[in-house]
Amino acid sequence: MPNLDAVVKAYDVRGTVPDQFDESLARAFGVAFATYNKAPLVVVAHDMRPSGPDLVAAFQDGVTSCGVSVVNLGLASTDLLYFASGSMNAPGAMFTASHNPAQYNGIKMCAAGAKSIGIDSGLRDIRELARAALGQPVQGDPSKVSKRNMLAEFAAHVLSFVDTSLLRPLRVVADTANGMGGLVVPAVFDRLPQFDVEIMYGELDGTFPNHPADPIQPANQRDLQARVLAGKFDVGLAFDGDADRVFLVDELGRTVSGSTTTAILAKVFLRRKPGSMILYNLISSRAVREVIHENGGKSQRTKNGHSYMKGIMAETGAVFAGEHSGHYYFADNYRADSGLIAALIVLEEMCRTGLPLSKLREPVERYASSGEINTQVKDIDAVIARVAEKYSKFPQDRLDGLTVDCGDWWFNVRASNTEPLLRLNLEAATREQCDTQVAELLQLITA
Repeated sequence: MPNLDAVVKAYDVRGTVPDQFDESLARAFGVAFATYNKAPLVVVAHDMRPSGPDLVAAFQDGVTSCGVSVVNLGLASTDLLYFASGSMNAPGAMFTASHNPAQYNGIKMCAAGAKSIGIDSGLRDIRELARAALGQPVQGDPSKVSKRNMLAEFAAHVLSFVDTSLLRPLRVVADTANGMGGLVVPAVFDRLPQFDVEIMYGELDGTFPNHPADPIQPANQRDLQARVLAGKFDVGLAFDGDADRVFLVDELGRTVSGSTTTAILAKVFLRRKPGSMILYNLISSRAVREVIHENGGKSQRTKNGHSYMKGIMAETGAVFAGEHSGHYYFADNYRADSGLIAALIVLEEMCRTGLPLSKLREPVERYASSGEINTQVKDIDAVIARVAEKYSKFPQDRLDGLTVDCGDWWFNVRASNTEPLLRLNLEAATREQCDTQVAELLQLITA
């Protein structure tokens, strides 16, 4: 029997195919998803991984065996699936393993209206329903499955977030990493004659022949950075495998962090909707909170992860939320994240101000950051306890992992929700101080 506890994570289902996640498990999740949501219709899509179509077919069997209809979008980005769930007011299931290597697949689920489903908001119940369904006979009903292409509607929705009359000629290069950006990025940018756009690695290929589809890792941005410089592009866009995340590269070939992009977008939304609430996750730069308050906004710091972020957006009425990891959430996008929407708004801001990205970023970059440093350790809890003891004289909180405020520098250590890793993020007043404290912490972590 498959090990459900191994594949059900904090905010999605994810595992290696077929040893951890196979068609029998997908079928059981179909039964569970239909049973939990009690909706007449669910919408389903998959990314470019070779295992996607067979897993979706099994999931559909499970759903339709419960008398529930399925709208199958076929190949889609995760933000396209969220748009479909929101616009159709139907629960959605996206078959993807995001930035994970080719042998992985999984399911990102949402309730009707693209409302988040995480371990504390339905996923635990779905796991137990799937456990009960495993091994039970399932008779799918193919007559209840229909296909629908929503790419054009999604592209129009994305464009609704910018004033196209402000756009001026820009040269843009997008590295879609053989992921779903290869489908959705051209669908949007083909409607914008102002931009001269080049796509790198645009072929949909879930074996990732060029580099992993994980743009938060600096090595996976090198091809894009080189192309920006060689081709004299104004901006580079790096998308992850399911294209819900984006990282920007400025015209000097330098990566823009998720925190910096969050701060730029926060300023835009506070200009559009003065005094609004904006959320940021706890590993974001201190500069994000400072920028929000300097621009008259209200802020709240949150845990990492889309299910938490969307829930707090609903509670607080936040217009926008950003994560250091490159996820950006928009109230007018059913509170869902979209790399494409984020990228377009930054491009609009470059056009509106007439500033290159290297200048647009300057006022909101105030500290030196380590970036996310991942370490494999045997006992994550024991390591975190050791770190907490070492820095016990400083203020600490446990909102997500361990955050320690050391005055002019701070750090967070936490377990990955998707991989067996301990993640370290650290920020300091200067690069020298940042590097010194990172070295000290890594020595403690690996001791």
